[in-house]
Amino acid sequence: MTSNAAVYSVVPPSGTATGAAERPARDLTALIAVPTIEAGAADEGAVALALMLVGAGHRAIVASGGGRLESRLAEAGVDLVRLDMASRSPLALARNAARLRDLVRRRQCDVVHAHGRAAAWSALTAARTAGVPFLTTWYKGFREQNALKRVYNGVMARGARVITPSDQLAELIVARHHVAWERIAVIPAAIDAGQFDPTALTVERINAVRRSWGVKADTKVILVPGRMLRRKGHHVAVAAARRLKDMGLKNFLFVFAGEDQGRSRYSGELWDLVLATGTADVIRLGWQAADVVAAYGAATAVVSAAIQPEGAPRPILEAMAMARPVLVSDLAAGHDIVLAPPIVPEDRMTGWRFAAGDSAALAAGLVRLMSMPDAARRAIGRRAREWVLAHCAPATVERQTLAVYAAVTDRRP
Repeated sequence: MTSNAAVYSVVPPSGTATGAAERPARDLTALIAVPTIEAGAADEGAVALALMLVGAGHRAIVASGGGRLESRLAEAGVDLVRLDMASRSPLALARNAARLRDLVRRRQCDVVHAHGRAAAWSALTAARTAGVPFLTTWYKGFREQNALKRVYNGVMARGARVITPSDQLAELIVARHHVAWERIAVIPAAIDAGQFDPTALTVERINAVRRSWGVKADTKVILVPGRMLRRKGHHVAVAAARRLKDMGLKNFLFVFAGEDQGRSRYSGELWDLVLATGTADVIRLGWQAADVVAAYGAATAVVSAAIQPEGAPRPILEAMAMARPVLVSDLAAGHDIVLAPPIVPEDRMTGWRFAAGDSAALAAGLVRLMSMPDAARRAIGRRAREWVLAHCAPATVERQTLAVYAAVTDRRP
């Protein structure tokens, strides 16, 4: 953790004990506003929050445009109120704010919790006019190309509490938006270590995934998970693959496990880059994981080459839970999550870090990792899993989240 961690880590309200006593004195109702529940950190985070609240005996209402994840809400009995929360139109924002305000009053919501900027503007207005606390969860460092974009992004810093998954992202929020440290709560995503358990993975499942990749038994697979978005830095991984080929390395394969959802031309540009660099033989582009757990288990390493601040990508945490060595850019995850020299000695490292956009550094890290003895790689993976078990256990995340809810509801007049 950084030196500021003690300042903004979640602390129970004064006078409370640990465990169940940290929860609000009565069941609460939370209105969760999110643009869509389709894919991505905000979508998955909003769904996970709703399921966690219901599992803890509280009530959750999700206001969203919907998406493929809504079946998970229905199975848990979470109410979905369908609104065009992704729209940036001033008319739509005003209309959504009015509907959310009425919903807060009618359902007697205790808090309004926004995931995503468009949803946050309507949610902020609704919370203020209804007189309930407003919270945000901030998953990544948004680009700020101009003053208008800075104002638009700033709504995420206006919560009574701002929840973020990593120290690194918390520091970015404070620096850009001057949020007081005591309003920041660092809470990583919850990872089910029972689902992501390398000891429970069968050889048959691993072999099935490797067959889908078409690789030989001695091929080292570098898994690059994440949607095909420019900020994820897949082009940096392509350049690193070219460097590995130039070094004469053989028997390796990059697998890009993600989709672009038709949002951009990036995947097409990426394929053009693969062809231009002559790396088509060592890259599988757009592979869809039918068994994501086995994909982690079949990989030699997992890479996130993000070129914008990512906070703490769930795929990296899942890979660490699967005891896979990870290589991340310095914008993909902070020093508090992926421990690496010189911040820690080598016998404490949980992965490698490299400068964002530096394909040479990524290639060098991969060379070192692939040349290590298996025992050394396993030790790094084991420490990575231990970190996830200590920080991302669902019970721990639930306790920290409910402590934040208790703090803001206790301060209501």
